[in-house]
Amino acid sequence: MEIRQLRCLVEIVDAGTFTDAAIELGISQAAVSRNLLALERELGVRLLHRTSRSLTPTAVGVRVLARARHVLAELDELVADATGGHSRLRVGHAWSAFGSHTREFQRRWAAEHPGTELQLIRTNTPTGGLAEGLCDLAVVRSHLDLRRFAHVLLTQEQRYCALPADDPLTRKRAVTLDQLRHRTLVIDRRTGSTTADLWPPDARPAIEYTQDVDDWLAAVASGRCVGMTPQATTTQYRRDGVTYRPVRDAAPVDVHLIWQREDPHPATQAAVELLGRLYSSSTS
Repeated sequence: MEIRQLRCLVEIVDAGTFTDAAIELGISQAAVSRNLLALERELGVRLLHRTSRSLTPTAVGVRVLARARHVLAELDELVADATGGHSRLRVGHAWSAFGSHTREFQRRWAAEHPGTELQLIRTNTPTGGLAEGLCDLAVVRSHLDLRRFAHVLLTQEQRYCALPADDPLTRKRAVTLDQLRHRTLVIDRRTGSTTADLWPPDARPAIEYTQDVDDWLAAVASGRCVGMTPQATTTQYRRDGVTYRPVRDAAPVDVHLIWQREDPHPATQAAVELLGRLYSSSTS
């Protein structure tokens, strides 16, 4: 089976005649007929009802036509991504992107680099989609071996506790690790930045595991759990029923921007420089 055979099938149906399909495809009518016959022979089924006045798909032809459209659309997208990939910069993240800097990063990027479209992609993997090929850069806060990636430290974020809105601890301006030791802590073990190692071995909270930020928020809002998260979460995931308070005695979280060492996106350095300016301005 060849792609041109699928294109001929789709064009015949869309154009309504073999003659018009040939014109649209820029080939002869005989070539259109040969491609359709070859496809029918390959599949072992008849795809079109043909009379002197009409041309309609058979029952199986309708199903094949739908699949053919999907395959051709995927192929076109593949070609566009391969040939125009540098005109788009995809930045992945598992939970939060750049916290309070996210919107300003998007605005400044559009103004300074109008020829390169910026896409933020949330992917719940430890590398924010980078290892899976879903993005060109990724911002990570999880416990990750960075030796296999090029990377830069953007900042360190204070840890916050996520509490049910009616929890007594919300009356405090800040909480301590010891005040949370008797609670159930909800943790995303794949992409989260929190582990039980923040507490001494003999004073660790009970743990409940989740795999998504929305489920994490739901567990906190339900009142059965509390959470621990970097500051960026507090700006990007405000939720009814959830209140955030800083944890004053917990170590901060490193925020890294990572990318593949081989063949990085041409706009990588521009993104690093812009983020450097945004983070440095917030600390100056």
